[in-house]
Amino acid sequence: MQTSVTFKNMDPSDHLRTYVSEKLNRFDKYFHNPGEASVVLSVEKFRHIAEVNIAGDRMTINGKDETEDMHASIDMVLDKLDKQIKKNKQKLREHRSGKGKLKYTQTETGGSEDDAERRVLVRSIDYKPMDVDEAILQMDLVEDDFLVFTNARSERVNVLYRRKDGHYGLIQPTP
Repeated sequence: MQTSVTFKNMDPSDHLRTYVSEKLNRFDKYFHNPGEASVVLSVEKFRHIAEVNIAGDRMTINGKDETEDMHASIDMVLDKLDKQIKKNKQKLREHRSGKGKLKYTQTETGGSEDDAERRVLVRSIDYKPMDVDEAILQMDLVEDDFLVFTNARSERVNVLYRRKDGHYGLIQPTP
């Protein structure tokens, strides 16, 4: 991680600079590409303030903390940043996997255990209004074979499905 350390109202210290750099290196595991960190260490009377801004992987994380000891301020602000990064990464994972977007329940009906080939799988799907292009993107995120949605233009329920040749098919009901 590229780190720039700025000192305000205090003498520059190589010890603090290496301390901050070593602590920030633990965040490298969260980023796919090299991140950039700008650190501002300042002293105002008895308050030691550490302010850190990290940018990388299309996300910017900011944190600021102040205590009576500079090392404690640095440790506390980095703990805050750690929580923020984990929270943002979790949000990205959930968004990419499609959790929370389409909710469905599965129930099996019909037949006895011996008659396994006659079972029917019923899905109840909550769908939302979107355009066809947005539905294609959503279907790629969820990686399902079909997607039920309300067409935002026609306000009708549509079904988008993936064909065997890799292209998409759209079922639009007519009145």
